[in-house]
Amino acid sequence: MASFNRLFTFFSLVIFRPACYNSRNSSGLSTLFLVCSEKFSSALFVENSVKYRTLSYSDIQLSEVGFGVWTVSTSWWGITDETLGIDLLRRAFDLGITFFDTADTYGNGQGETILAKALGDKRRDLVIATKLGYDFYTHKDADRRGQRELPQNFSPEFITFACEESLKRLGTDYIDLYQLHNPRLPAIQKDDIFETLERLQKSGKIRSYGVALGPAIAERQIAEGEMAIRDRKVATVQIIYNLLEQMLGEGLFEVGRTCGAGFLVRVPHSSGLLEGKYSEQTTFTENDHRYHRVSDDERKKEWLINGLKKVEQLRFLIEGTGRTLAQMALKFILAEPSVTSVLPNIYSIEQLEEFAKAPECRDFTDEELERVADLYSHNFYLETTPAMP
Repeated sequence: MASFNRLFTFFSLVIFRPACYNSRNSSGLSTLFLVCSEKFSSALFVENSVKYRTLSYSDIQLSEVGFGVWTVSTSWWGITDETLGIDLLRRAFDLGITFFDTADTYGNGQGETILAKALGDKRRDLVIATKLGYDFYTHKDADRRGQRELPQNFSPEFITFACEESLKRLGTDYIDLYQLHNPRLPAIQKDDIFETLERLQKSGKIRSYGVALGPAIAERQIAEGEMAIRDRKVATVQIIYNLLEQMLGEGLFEVGRTCGAGFLVRVPHSSGLLEGKYSEQTTFTENDHRYHRVSDDERKKEWLINGLKKVEQLRFLIEGTGRTLAQMALKFILAEPSVTSVLPNIYSIEQLEEFAKAPECRDFTDEELERVADLYSHNFYLETTPAMP
């Protein structure tokens, strides 16, 4: 019976789902199959709770909840077992998540090879985004801890080379979304970069292109994102945005709505604060990406304590709503119509299944959104706990 159920799940996800592809914000299907045969005489109910949105300037459908492959390919979130990473990727697909965002530099290529190992046989049912720009080919042994960056190369020759290498590692002949990885404004101003991306698109090697801004959140990214949207007509801008860090959304969402560009949102749980797992005693080791979020121990404590106080002010968004804290954080982001997909950090099966159910949770009301806006504009009515001098 298990194999029979998987067969019908396949039909519901792959064959019947395209019927909902004309909508900007399409619901996953709940399909009732009546099975009548000598062997089976029962009703089989297969439900896919994930919803889908359309990538700008295309007919490509992205699951509202995507999978950021960096958590299973860099070890910065505690996953060092490739088998666990593959299991997470496959389980995500079984839950209806079809959008996977990776980068060539994750694990020096592992972020692409692990996706091919896990889901290579499902390629036509996936939407794959990857990124280019960091020259890890020349600088393989560089110190990659925290937010330290490798030298970048956005020359036409390197872009073409990097694309071919990514195609090989992914085991595919096309990339759905190709993103410049943390470009600064001078790169976005260079015509030859986008001429090269246009050539790759015309050749069929990439279907669309965008920019992923970072690595850490910074005010300069508003100007970078605006130029990418207005002047370069990118399909997507990837940003950090969440209930506790709204600066980039405030600066860019209106531009995206006006120009028809979409956004991919990463760090939706503010590095875990909005997952409900932290306490004032939580600590991170040096090989954990979150350890490097702020510069010293006192400021780390300040970030944690003040963040937890803000989270407490948001409890009204889960009480009596049926949403968990983590699901609520995702629903807040998906309330923005210019967001195409949200990319939570995924590092356990339990967490993955919780996140995948977020789209079916109750939508935010106007009153809830207004109250969040008021809290954010007033620093959640809290006095910060200052760091020690």
